[in-house]
Amino acid sequence: MNRQAQAVVLLLLGGAVIRASLTDLHLRYVKEGLRPFLVAAGLLLVAAAVMTLFYELRPLLRRTPAGHDDDHDARGDHDGHDGDDGHVHHEPRVGWLLILPVLGLLLVAPPALGSYAAGQAGTAVATRQQPSDYPPLPDGDPVRVTVLDYASRALFDRGTSIGDRRVQLTGFVTTGPDGRPLLARMVLSCCAADGRPVKLGLTGEAPDGLADDTWIEVTGRYSDRIARDPVNDAEIPYLDVESWRQVPVPRQQYE
Repeated sequence: MNRQAQAVVLLLLGGAVIRASLTDLHLRYVKEGLRPFLVAAGLLLVAAAVMTLFYELRPLLRRTPAGHDDDHDARGDHDGHDGDDGHVHHEPRVGWLLILPVLGLLLVAPPALGSYAAGQAGTAVATRQQPSDYPPLPDGDPVRVTVLDYASRALFDRGTSIGDRRVQLTGFVTTGPDGRPLLARMVLSCCAADGRPVKLGLTGEAPDGLADDTWIEVTGRYSDRIARDPVNDAEIPYLDVESWRQVPVPRQQYE
């Protein structure tokens, strides 16, 4: 792969990063707050590719009418021989494999992490030795909370900050080890590579017969029931479901 081909690959990669950054596609890979950094990185890649192409094609633009390059002595013969040792230097062909992830980013849009990833990893919320103090829930009935917030309150202070309030959560369905549905949501620290699931057991009027990765909105109250995640032996809190409904896949699927 010569420098011109390398510049083209770099240009495609930069364009793919910019395309993903300016659409919701980047939300499948990183947290929303990282969008400015992705845009800046994509622009830098495109600028580097353009400058490389300009440097490599400049001798062609300056070629004399007789077909001789003004930089002939500096760049060597045009018959494929290097001016220093008279040998042809071939770049390793394995470099062309670099174009595969670029094409994948341009042509393939993998889904966000879902039930399969949740089933392979243990729940991200682990109980502490001492309970933590949580502020009261905001006003509203029911009050909207994240899956992570509910799980933390349910485990760390055993639902004290929830009390008898009705809460409303949104997540996707994943099948638990007992065959019963769990409500889950993936949480990210930075990007999808460090994604971990937060899992909630469902009791009461829990949904049944839904396929994995179905997104639902559930309304219910705190339950003191606790289960164990067989993957990492962490505690999984439960929610006493009063009602639920199926909802479209949200724009931001990670917490």
